[in-house]
Formats: sequence, C-alpha cells, structure tokens
Amino acid sequence: MAKKASDDTSATQETGKKPGEYRVLARKYRPQNFSELKGQDALVRTLTNAIETGRIAHAFMLTGVRGVGKTTTARIIARALNCEKGPTVNPCGVCEQCRAIAEDRHVDVLEIDAASHTGVDNMRDLIDTVKYAPVSGRYKVFVIDEVHMLSKAAFNALLKTLEEPPEHVKFVFATTEIRKVPVTVLSRCQRFDLRRIDAGVRDEYFNEILKKENVQAEPAAVSLIARAADGSARDGLSLMDQAISREPEKITEAQVREMLGLIDRSVSFDLFEALMKGENETVFALVDSLYKGGADPVQVLQDLLELTHYLTKVKVSPEAAKDQALPEAERVRGAEMAQRLSIPALTRTWQMLLKGVSEVQYAASPQHALEMVLIRLLYVSDQPTPGDLMKQIKDGAAASSAPSGNGGNSGNGRGATVMSRGGASVSAVARQDVQPQAAPGAAVALAGFADVVALFAQQREMLLQSHLVNDVHLVKFEQGHISLRPRETAPNNLAGLVSDRLGRWTGQRWVVSISREQGEPTIAEQKKGAAQAVMDEVTASPMVAEVLRVFPGAKVIDIRLPSAEAEDDA
Repeated sequence: MAKKASDDTSATQETGKKPGEYRVLARKYRPQNFSELKGQDALVRTLTNAIETGRIAHAFMLTGVRGVGKTTTARIIARALNCEKGPTVNPCGVCEQCRAIAEDRHVDVLEIDAASHTGVDNMRDLIDTVKYAPVSGRYKVFVIDEVHMLSKAAFNALLKTLEEPPEHVKFVFATTEIRKVPVTVLSRCQRFDLRRIDAGVRDEYFNEILKKENVQAEPAAVSLIARAADGSARDGLSLMDQAISREPEKITEAQVREMLGLIDRSVSFDLFEALMKGENETVFALVDSLYKGGADPVQVLQDLLELTHYLTKVKVSPEAAKDQALPEAERVRGAEMAQRLSIPALTRTWQMLLKGVSEVQYAASPQHALEMVLIRLLYVSDQPTPGDLMKQIKDGAAASSAPSGNGGNSGNGRGATVMSRGGASVSAVARQDVQPQAAPGAAVALAGFADVVALFAQQREMLLQSHLVNDVHLVKFEQGHISLRPRETAPNNLAGLVSDRLGRWTGQRWVVSISREQGEPTIAEQKKGAAQAVMDEVTASPMVAEVLRVFPGAKVIDIRLPSAEAEDDA
C-alpha cells in the first residue's frame, strides 16, 4: 500500500526534498516495500518466497508497460537484500542501508540508464567494478533501466559476467521492450512480467490517495482517469495531479473530460447511432457542437472506436453488457444497439474508423479530415455487406427495382439503412446500372448456339459466356435441347448452369446434355480459323506479296478495313 501523506520522513528520503515542499503524487506515494506494490501479486509472492527461503537469483529481468512499477520493484529488491535486518521482504526503511538506497547515495547500489550508456565501454567499466566486494552493504546491486537500449557489443560483453557473477553481485534489469533483449541474456535471468493494473485495483488505489490528500472526486471522474492511464499507476497519478491543480476541492467528471479532451459517453452513443442510421443532419450537428466545445478530432474517432469494440463484444458475448463497473445507461443502451447491429456492419465500421484515425492525425486540417471520415461512414451505412450482397444476388433480390423519390433516411435518397430505431434491419437495394433484362417467363427466340452465347453476354453472365466460347464443342442444337462436349477446363456443373439460365430467360424448358462425340470446333477456334483464313487470303494477294518481296523480313500482323468499308460491313 502507498505511504501516508503525513510520512514526510520517508518521502524526504525518497526525493531528497525538504518536508513541506511539494512533491508530485507519483513520487510522494512511491511504494517502499513489496506489500505496497499494487496489482503484482504473482511477482510479490515469488520474490517473497525466494527471499524467505534464501533462493535468491543472481539476475532479475523485469518487463512491462510504462508506469507499472519496474524501477520501483528494482529499488525495493536492492533494499530487501541490503537492509540491516538481513535479506527481508519488509525492509525497515530507517536503517542506514535503506536510507542511503532511498536517497540514491548507496555506494554498492548502482542504477544505470541504458538509454544514455549504450556502448561497450560503459559495460566494461561496470564489469571492472563487479569483482570488488561491497563497501558497506551485503550485496552489490546493479540496476540497469531500459536494458534493451544496450548495443549488441555491450550485451555480448555482459554475457560471461551475467552467467557466473561473484556471490556478492546481483543484477536487476528493467525494460519495456522485452523482444529487443537477446535470448542469450534472457536465459541467464529470472524473468518477471509485470501486469497492467486492473481497473478495479486502480480505482481503489486512486481513491485511497485522494482520501489522504483530502480531495473529493466523483466516481466517474476517477474511472476516467484510470481508463486514460491504461494500466499505468504513474500515468494515472500524473493525471490526478493535473486534475487536482484544476479544481483542488472536488474533481468532477465534466472537468476530467475537458482536461483529457474526451466527449461525453452519451454523445458518443448519439453520434454512433446517427452514423449507423445515415442521419446526416444529426451527425453534423453533433460534430459541430463537439468542435465548438473543443473536442479533439482524433479523440472523437478513438471514442467511436472504443464504442465499436464494446458493441461488438456485447454482440458476441451479451454477458459483457452486465458488467457492474459500467454505468447503467451505458449497459442498457449498449445492449439495445448491439442487438440491432450485425457483426459485418460493426467490423466494417471498425476498419474504417481505424483507418480514419491515422488520416486525422496527419491531416493539415484534422476537423475536415474527421468530417470526411464520418461522411464515408454515412455513405456506407445503407450499403449491404459483401455477404448480404451475395445472398441478395443468390436469392434474386438484386433484380428488384430501387424505390422512387427520396426514400431512405433524412431525405438522402439512399435506399435503406443498416439500423432503424424500431430495431428492424433493412437491406440496401442494388443499383440498376445494367441494361434492361428480359422479364422472367418472356419468350426469347434462339436460332442457334451463337444466339445462346449472345444472350449470356447480354445478361452479363460473362464467366459462363467465356466458358461457352472457349471450353465447349457444340455437338447438337435444336430448340429446347443442346448437346455439348466440354473441355477439362470447363466447370463440372456447366450444363446445369446453362440449362437453369436459359430456362429463366426464355420462359421454356431447355435440356443441356453432355456428349462424347467430337462436335464442332469451339467458337473461339472458329473465330481464330476465320481470322487466319482472311490473313492467308490477304497475304496471298499480288499487292501484299509484292510488298513483302520489297521489304524482306516484313510480316502481316493485323488487318484493318478502311473506314468506309468498316461502316458498310457494320
């Protein structure tokens, strides 16, 4: 647990400042022993057992995000090993050894910042001091912070000493980038992963400190600070310092939101709901009010991202909406919105918002970039997802005509929305940009196989039309019956697909059978043969033969009709 505010003696030892002089909360309440560490139960239990049983490793590797207590733990380990009470899990804090370590003047405890001592020469200097016995303490403790910043040569120079150090030497490494530490170093250390501090533990810890500082705070305000700290106790205490400076008597939710540039959660819900419904006017009215209120455009998108994640989580696991740590309004409204939205729509929104954050961060005008991102979201709000579109095509829904007039939402002329207030989900209507098709059941005369291929092209069935041109040999054609010999490159269900399409388009039954007879050349082969015949005829003409004789090596590569002939031929 944190030290009491009245404990000026230990605080003075920690900071070297006179009693009564202001100290930031992160330093004033820095833990002094293992029992005061928050949210690191596994680490505390392991180190406690190791010290009590005498099984103390010669090197420790502490890793975790910023502000979770890596350097603090390293200093506590140094105190625990050198306290005059003997190696103990509860250093007294008043003996000469503890006070010297707290005031950063202990000759046998050396704290090094690897970010500014990266070279191999710095490591050689450290290694040279390892062989000497401690001057006043029980152990020589080397604390190397941000150890991943050491150069490759510095790591190599440290390896042998790290593997077999003298009995009086202990190493404690701290890093936020464990992946950058060589495996050869990790294998020689006892590794501890410091966890992010849970939200509940952070809230309780911050409330304890506020009580000691005689400052009142709304629970929602403390939760906002804890959420912004993202698992870091130091970041949370720094934000709390800032909040207290703004309003020493009582910290309010509105004050913290203004300080952090956050928007009200209910506004986030209103904006998200308006986006999903395609309500243009509502969206821009909310964005305008946020802009006038000084909201950060990047933070607006990040709040929408967080809300999208929350709704997706509730959609997949409804139990998430029952978390008692959430406000009642957020739990109820979140569950209702998640029920009305689909997973594809939510994931599409997530991807667009994620891309929008980077755009807004680097835009010359973040507010304009924010509005463009929201316009994109408004535009796709009534568009079907790829899965819905495939289902519509399969079910024939895409053939239905679009509603006339300014149907849709807010007079935007679009066909439908992803979500409506009544909870109904409406599919968007596909645009009819293709040429009018034959109505189902209408009689279509097909005089030959070429007419069949032309009909497939007219109906925009380009893949099937390509197979009919390149991959089938016509064996027999008569009204209502076609016999084909397909190549290996043709799909196995080609006959069934052709029969089904012709039946729908012509209004009569067509039987398409597979034959083993040779049949005619494919249409592609016929066209190629006709083109070759024309080429041979032209090449054999006296005029072209004379040209080829005059220009040895010349070839006829293409034949083009004169414009007048081309028009007549057309």
